[in-house]
Amino acid sequence: AGFIKSPLSQKRLTQDSVELYCEAIGNPIPEIQWWFEGNEPNETYAQLWDGARQDRVKINATYNLHSTSTVYIANLTSDDSGMYECRASNDPDRNHLSKSPKVKWIRSQANVFVIERPEVQGYVNNVSGNVIVSCNVTAPYLAIEGHEWMHRDKILKTDTESSAFTSYKIEGKVEEHSGIYECVYKTSPVIKGQVHVTVPPQVMAYKKSEHGNEGDTGVLTCKNPSFPPVSSWVWYKNGQEVSAPIVNGSGRYIIKSSGNKTELRILKLNIEEDTGDYHCNASNFLGSGGATVNLRVRSRLAALWPFLGIVAEVLVLVTIIFIYEKRRKPDEVLDGKWCLGKSNATNHKDKNVRQRNAN
Repeated sequence: AGFIKSPLSQKRLTQDSVELYCEAIGNPIPEIQWWFEGNEPNETYAQLWDGARQDRVKINATYNLHSTSTVYIANLTSDDSGMYECRASNDPDRNHLSKSPKVKWIRSQANVFVIERPEVQGYVNNVSGNVIVSCNVTAPYLAIEGHEWMHRDKILKTDTESSAFTSYKIEGKVEEHSGIYECVYKTSPVIKGQVHVTVPPQVMAYKKSEHGNEGDTGVLTCKNPSFPPVSSWVWYKNGQEVSAPIVNGSGRYIIKSSGNKTELRILKLNIEEDTGDYHCNASNFLGSGGATVNLRVRSRLAALWPFLGIVAEVLVLVTIIFIYEKRRKPDEVLDGKWCLGKSNATNHKDKNVRQRNAN
């Protein structure tokens, strides 16, 4: 038995992709082949293979207990519309050039419709200090049942209007809300467009002040949360001129920059040479921005000072107790003699009382 597990009828837009999945069960394990028949009147079935249609077709198959196969077609065009057929057979003569197979190929079909993608135009407007992003889809387009606006995978707005035009108002400063905004038209299949809200780099230091011990490695980090990404990062020290930036790999400096993040590593920190302010500067096609990180280098003995302070306090306390105890000893001896004399007097008094009682 063989069957296609994907939907038997699928709609896709040009430039989209489609994936069909087929399974076959039998003993011995059957082979799976993929065939295609276009919508042209005189077109007949032709076998598909991995790498066909200018490497847009990818076929994967596994044969373990039963057969499974997947055909994936990328960057669809209108010529990809048609009937896709999964064929399975375990007859030994199934691929023989002259003999007919004793067991017929089992077939399962799925129809794919590729619709021309309508154009979605995006706009960014600044009205009374507020940024408004909007989209407009050009005709012809599918029936619209509503819209959605998304930013960073978060749904910002949804409606059930059927118009080709949709907009969203961004509250607050545009520097804090830059990025790619996506307008989604609820059609079948779904139509999407993008609006880019761009600003110069808004650079932030991961920590405004960093501490490191002498001889260790210091790490200073800056990031840019805005859009578009940074095209270049530069580090300077203590207000040096732009003509004298820190060069990656020079001396004890290592710079690692990737997209919206940069990291400056300083090996074997030196108190006199490395203490101070470091400036990270980012640039893109709209401008530049920067931030400052203050680095403080501590001596290796700095961690011992609290311990030494505690030891000194203990020694002073022990000395005071020792001196105090030493001064109290003479008084304690006199008190002992006085107590002893008092005790003897009491004993004599008791003895006299006993003698009188005896008499």
